[in-house]
Amino acid sequence: MKIINVTRGIVLVESGRIADSFFSRFKGLLFTKSLPRGAGLIIKPCKSIHTIGMAYTIDVLFISADNNIIKAVPEMRACRVTACMGSDYVLELGAGTLVRTGTQVGDKLELLWD
Repeated sequence: MKIINVTRGIVLVESGRIADSFFSRFKGLLFTKSLPRGAGLIIKPCKSIHTIGMAYTIDVLFISADNNIIKAVPEMRACRVTACMGSDYVLELGAGTLVRTGTQVGDKLELLWD
């Protein structure tokens, strides 16, 4: 899956995957060593995440059902929890992606399935 920030005209994710079952959502990025540039994970449905047990920092976007970013959490470190009650799904990205791309609250995303 490819994810584009259509507001900024930039590709956020070249190779994304989706966690939409109980087990895949529960596991998320746990037990991974890094999230490479251009990779991303959608967790759906999702209104809160944690980084307990993670070994690295990530950028997090909470996204509405109409694909608008409603909360952005750059550089979320390990052992943290965050939530956004209006969220339909979450996009987890490599740390620094939000700053590098200028992605922010209010931007609209487009998901392109392979």
